[in-house]
Amino acid sequence: MSISDMQKMISGYDRIAEELEICRKYGIDYYTQRGKWTQAVEKYHPRRLELRVSEKFAENADTTTLRLVSTNGYLPPFRAGQYINLFVEIEGICTSRPYSISSSPAQIAYYDLTVRRIPNGFVSDYLLDKVKVGDVLTSTGPAGHFYYSSIHQGNDLVFLAGGSGITPLMSMIREVTDRNLDRNIHLIYGVRKPQEAIFHEELLMRSQRHSNFTYDLAVSEPETGYEGITGFIDADLIKKQIGDVTGKTFFVCGPREMYSFCIPELEKMGVPGRRIRREVFGTPAEVTKEPAWPQEVKADAEFTVKLARGQVIKARAAEPLLIALERSGIVVDNCCRSGECSLCRVKLQAGKVFQPAAALVRKSDQESGYVHSCAAYPLTDLEILL
Repeated sequence: MSISDMQKMISGYDRIAEELEICRKYGIDYYTQRGKWTQAVEKYHPRRLELRVSEKFAENADTTTLRLVSTNGYLPPFRAGQYINLFVEIEGICTSRPYSISSSPAQIAYYDLTVRRIPNGFVSDYLLDKVKVGDVLTSTGPAGHFYYSSIHQGNDLVFLAGGSGITPLMSMIREVTDRNLDRNIHLIYGVRKPQEAIFHEELLMRSQRHSNFTYDLAVSEPETGYEGITGFIDADLIKKQIGDVTGKTFFVCGPREMYSFCIPELEKMGVPGRRIRREVFGTPAEVTKEPAWPQEVKADAEFTVKLARGQVIKARAAEPLLIALERSGIVVDNCCRSGECSLCRVKLQAGKVFQPAAALVRKSDQESGYVHSCAAYPLTDLEILL
């Protein structure tokens, strides 16, 4: 008995055979679609983008916006608050830095990256002083989880920003005001001096034009005669400016010191943790001042790092392992450089590292010996597997 004869003996075979014929005639031949799904995913979630600098313009004495357009005419969509990781090669060293997109996601022609110069800034100095209009840069696609969700966060929002932490919040403000979305935003922006405020004139203009956006500038080191809001963004200042905190969702973005100061102030006011959103904004400026740092290990202590293939490099205690690897010409895939995304993880085979509390290492990675190299600081000689 042939296979065909056996199939015809199966109950319902005739109906199935009829449906197969119909599908062959009118259905989709998925073999012709091979590769198209990969193309669609790559379009919205590319591993790398080529971006050309179309404009550079100063926001203040220390801050410049780079306007980036795609070299192929297409930019993947993003959510207001997300960032891209910009790759650069400086003096033979390949490295990268994440920068929040400050333009609105409703603007699809370009990404704006607003870069503030930091003291001895290796990458910020390069972007501000060396990169010129017409240069092509490489980046990741948009990433990050610091964005608004209508399901969990309601429509009454308070933004607490410090320094260049205004950049992801500016993207949100531009989106809401440009599109007239049904959200109320109250921004309290903390700076040392009034002239350090980024986007100040635009923020004033938008607050005047849109009743659902309020802007307060808080200056911590005012000059004599300054008549605006002064002081740090503490519970008293917040309560005075916004009143009742019930039902409000707080977005906090700024230097790490701002989180350790502002978040306890919000908790003191009774704001539940689920109503506080914070952006991970880099690693500690002075990791040796972190509470759990072992005092016997000095910042300038130097250790050896042995890679599985036998290569040995030097690494300093107060410097992330990722930077030591990059300085030695070893490229490790990375994105956030804040201990969050886990893309730069390496397996620690021997030795000990310090990881700040903000490094979000998954439990499974901890149990398997993985660390985030962007937020791992050598405390002894190490052996690692890339």
